[in-house]
Amino acid sequence: MRIVTWNVNGIRAILGKGFEDWFAKAKADVVCLQEIKATHDKVPDVLRTIKGWNAFFLPAKKPGYSGVALFSRDKPDEVWEGLGDARFDDEGRVLGARFGNLHVVSAYFPNSQEGGKRLDLKVDFCADMTKKLAGLAKKKQEVVLTGDYNIAHERIDLARPDDNGENPGFFPRERQAMSDFLGAGFVDILRERNPKKEGLYTWWSYRTAARERNVGWRIDYTCITPGLRSRVKDAWIESHVMGSDHCPVGIDIR
Repeated sequence: MRIVTWNVNGIRAILGKGFEDWFAKAKADVVCLQEIKATHDKVPDVLRTIKGWNAFFLPAKKPGYSGVALFSRDKPDEVWEGLGDARFDDEGRVLGARFGNLHVVSAYFPNSQEGGKRLDLKVDFCADMTKKLAGLAKKKQEVVLTGDYNIAHERIDLARPDDNGENPGFFPRERQAMSDFLGAGFVDILRERNPKKEGLYTWWSYRTAARERNVGWRIDYTCITPGLRSRVKDAWIESHVMGSDHCPVGIDIR
């Protein structure tokens, strides 16, 4: 099973930037999108009816904000939404699909914002996500948590850690929240297989030609339950794919 995730920074905007061509060539079985920024009535029809695909959308209640989507070739046995907290769920941040005992989750973690304005909410979201997925794991379910975590976990995960210690995405408390998530039994498979490789970034500021210079952050992940570790054939970042300030991230599972 090939699972690919991408924060598209606007599902309508990405259509004019090569998205359909990328989608057709991705050879994926599941595609997860974040930050779709479209309510149900604004999702383009061309994305609702892709031949051979099942499409699911979870927009935010606020128009033009947040939202996630999930496309699958096989019809899921179950589709579930949210974490049970209106603070997060009204923003359309979590959409899961179960295939047998495998749950694939498209998630868009909150941004902690300048000065940590939403840092408490971000940490609460991480804790609730950890609790939800750890609960599934205890029931012998396997999990792939894909999406934009809005966290650069370690210093190696951004180009300029010394300049960003008090910036959103690198606050100590949110980094600790991700450590707690991994400590609860989940695996950052890309980093595990590339423990010292620098420059593995998935987001670049539009300012100062950051992408051209690869001055970026790794904030998009595919984390898994340990039971999937031996079944992962490959995990990668598609840094060459343009159209958003993020790039796609993928994983192949036997």
